[in-house]
Amino acid sequence: MATVADRKEHPISMRLPESDVAMIDRAASLRGRSRTDFVREAAVRAAEEVVMESGLIRMSAEGFAAFMDVVSADTAPVPEMVDLARRAAPWESSGTSKP
Repeated sequence: MATVADRKEHPISMRLPESDVAMIDRAASLRGRSRTDFVREAAVRAAEEVVMESGLIRMSAEGFAAFMDVVSADTAPVPEMVDLARRAAPWESSGTSKP
């Protein structure tokens, strides 16, 4: 396990408008975190999302064929989903279900 002495830290410096810093400080405070911890966590989370979005999925020709068979197969309606789609939205005033 790496110790604190083994950990290498690399500073990152940014120039931000005062309004951005105020927003970051407010959000960090709401989370009970320091500005540094909050910004680091947000930046790492955003970086992970970008890396995951650009990831390449590899599979064999047989695996791809099996995948396409499943994706292309006919489906049966799910009664609960059909019922949900027919319900009126909560903001609709009539309060009745669609036919």
